Amino acid sequence: MDKTDPRYQHFVRILREELVPAMGCTEPIAIAYGAARAREVLGAVPDQILVEASGNIIKNVKSVVVPNTGGLKGIGAAAAAGAVAGDAEKILEVLSSVTEAQKVQLRDYLASHEITVRPAEGDAVFDIILTLWSGADQVRLRLTDYHTNIVLIEKNGEALLKCGEVVSPAASGLTDRSCLSVDAIVDFADTVDLEDVREPVERQLACNLAIAREGMANDWGANIGKVLRESYGEDVKVRARYMAAAGSDARMSGCEMPVIIVSGSGNQGITASVPVAVYAEELGVSHEKLLRAVTLSDLLTIHMKTGIGRLSAYCGAVSAGCAAGGAIAYLYGGGRREVAHTLVNALATISGMICDGAKPSCAAKIAAAVDAGVLGWHMFRGGQQFRSGEGIVTKGVEQTIANIGRLGRLGMRETDREIIRIMTGTCS
Repeated sequence: MDKTDPRYQHFVRILREELVPAMGCTEPIAIAYGAARAREVLGAVPDQILVEASGNIIKNVKSVVVPNTGGLKGIGAAAAAGAVAGDAEKILEVLSSVTEAQKVQLRDYLASHEITVRPAEGDAVFDIILTLWSGADQVRLRLTDYHTNIVLIEKNGEALLKCGEVVSPAASGLTDRSCLSVDAIVDFADTVDLEDVREPVERQLACNLAIAREGMANDWGANIGKVLRESYGEDVKVRARYMAAAGSDARMSGCEMPVIIVSGSGNQGITASVPVAVYAEELGVSHEKLLRAVTLSDLLTIHMKTGIGRLSAYCGAVSAGCAAGGAIAYLYGGGRREVAHTLVNALATISGMICDGAKPSCAAKIAAAVDAGVLGWHMFRGGQQFRSGEGIVTKGVEQTIANIGRLGRLGMRETDREIIRIMTGTCS
């Protein structure tokens, strides 16, 4: 792909928008970021906080440890951490500088201040509305559609920022993702001037491999990475799974190391990169080839996830695990055909795995998704494939991806509602 092709600069911008650092699961961190920003506008630590959150936010915050809080979980803890100790200038690393003294202050604050959490009105999948009070002053802040997208700030009823609700990536200020396709992504990975993507991709590899090693070295969550290694050995197919799982083991259980996210998710950022790095080392490919393969994996993840949406009942690790399988095919010398068939095989295998929030079992789901991606490649390598008309598989990789988007965005809406009812104890 020539640099004069408009898609080239689009792809570079998409990667720079997506590959950003976050410390902790991004949904509680989004709440903490919003609370820290609202506290700045308020000019004081609030006396009282109200958090209104959409069901998917509640689902993704309920069971995950908020980093740098001493092991606290939940929406109230995330909001209080941001309001008491957050640094809004650090965005999704808002809690990275919390001191031991502030952790004590946070626990005291939670014990002595009112924090109310209730479902947000309306049908928005991603919606966080924070209201903070200090004396007679009130600040209301709203995050919609994605983790850093503040669309409203009001102080004492006066609008300081009002952007309206986001209805599309273009309207949100994000680069339009409609230019993405498997053919174009493979072309871009083959030809991109690596200096245009080196910084974010190198940072992704460094951060995500570091937290994966931490997950293997110490006791985090359900230790899925260690279980895989102890049960199945050291074959590269197992290493790819256990290293990716270990990164999630640590991240979901409050590890305070940063992760480079993809599609708004640290788990997807880990899944799209770590297995590819493991295979690159096994195969002895050049570092340049590794950077191209991770670039490919990231863009494939974003492409598949775009049709589904940021949050859904469809587990996001599926897109990243299938994309990693495509990138592994690429490391073996595959081109567009090999990548496309790997994706279709993998998607046919694991699509439909549910997202029931962020928590330790995400690591096991990542391992399953990576396994499906690797299986997809080895199927095609061995002359086997799933064919059009078999279930949700349709002729052409783009149409199959479109089917997956429809399944995750529309078909699983009621599944999502039922998951939320089960998790919040409101099912009859």
